[in-house]
Amino acid sequence: MEGTRRHVVVVGGGIAGLAAAWHLRHEDPGLAVTVLDGAPRVGGKLRTSEVAGIPVDEGAEAMLARRPEGRELARAVGLGDELVHPAPAGASIYSRGALRAMPKRQVMGVPADVAELGRSGILSPAGLARVPVDQILPATLISSDVSVAAYIRARMGGEVVDRLVEPLLGGVYAGRAETLSLDATMPHIAAVARTERSLLRAARGIADDAPKDAGPVFTTLSGGMGGLPEAVARASGAEIRTGVMVRELARTPEGWRLVTGPTRSPEVVEADAVVIAVPAPAAARLLAAEVPKAAAELARIEYASMAIVTLAYPRAAFPEPPAGSGYLVPPVEGRAVKAVTFSSVKWPHLADADPAVLVLRCSVGRLGEEYLLQRADDELVALAMGEMAEVMGVRGLPLDSRVTRWGGALPQYEVGHLDRVARVRAAVAVQPGLAVCGAAYDGLGVPACVATARTAAAGILAYLDERREGEWLEGHPAAGAR
Repeated sequence: MEGTRRHVVVVGGGIAGLAAAWHLRHEDPGLAVTVLDGAPRVGGKLRTSEVAGIPVDEGAEAMLARRPEGRELARAVGLGDELVHPAPAGASIYSRGALRAMPKRQVMGVPADVAELGRSGILSPAGLARVPVDQILPATLISSDVSVAAYIRARMGGEVVDRLVEPLLGGVYAGRAETLSLDATMPHIAAVARTERSLLRAARGIADDAPKDAGPVFTTLSGGMGGLPEAVARASGAEIRTGVMVRELARTPEGWRLVTGPTRSPEVVEADAVVIAVPAPAAARLLAAEVPKAAAELARIEYASMAIVTLAYPRAAFPEPPAGSGYLVPPVEGRAVKAVTFSSVKWPHLADADPAVLVLRCSVGRLGEEYLLQRADDELVALAMGEMAEVMGVRGLPLDSRVTRWGGALPQYEVGHLDRVARVRAAVAVQPGLAVCGAAYDGLGVPACVATARTAAAGILAYLDERREGEWLEGHPAAGAR
């Protein structure tokens, strides 16, 4: 088989799958790479379309700037000049009936400054008084992973969980602090929880040690994050096939066989190696026959659904311009909208697109709130409009609106998640020429997904190199005797 062109199939055309394809081809341009995706378009949760004539993201609107993987990939595929940063506008929390500035000195909602927290008014007097009690309590011993709520409530009380931590976690995972893993979702806090007695003192240390000149936390593309998958797909040089659902995955003596298409007229695709870059439930189905241990673990990962309602208002509809980039809503407030982003305030390039229009995005739906998403689009728009009228005093109707539903979009990193991922990877590693990547493993954001893709691609390339060397030695017996 010496000289035969190697073929790798990537199952999944989201940013993780496309990044895996790009890394494979970047490191080995002679490699044949095919990306198969059941959707009519690549990109997964990265998609941009116009609202009131302005390109606005339908899914993820940004990526962490302090993790390099996303920015590096954007530059590598020719989008470096499109990277832009948000305006320096603070965010708020809607708590106890009003918008209140989010404390700057906090770590994923864990306060580092009691005085600043008190000035914010987010907690009640009783809730605020409970926070510094953390400093005189005995240590809360943690020997293994626990839920975010269990640890932080024990140290600082329920209001910190309900009104600070919960809305921040909800904004990222659409999940619940009662079930989310401390180790997986708040690793900095988890690390100090095992060494520091006081959480307040630990949070203060984390805040003090944070680099003061690290620059913006987030970045995006001026044309929208939806442009990143398309650019990566083009730059990869891979064969991209959309509308192709992979139904079966099986090992063969030569590598892997994938069965696609309808059961009445299946198509078989042969590959030397495979990267599985689809959500956990789909990955579990594909791996069930050959890697049942990994499939069983992946099948246990729960997913939350949500919807994003995008509204475009005349700026004159706001009695006063929004003072910040947006606000989060704790579940205890009992409101349908869990977060609002004033996109035209947060991102200057959107304001420049039409200075007379203010675009905003309302997020609806957390884990366990699927009933909200059963409402029709016009009802969700009405919910978002009602939120703007009540909280911001907005008058009149929007110029345009859009509802984007993301069913089963956000994996829940529940207690024990890191151990589960380790077991998945250990089971997959036993299978030659197989790798997994995506949001189900090490992080939901674009940089984290790209990082998993790079790791998966590196593993596949190492396997192919090893196999190529073994085949060369088989063809040249004398080489092995040297």
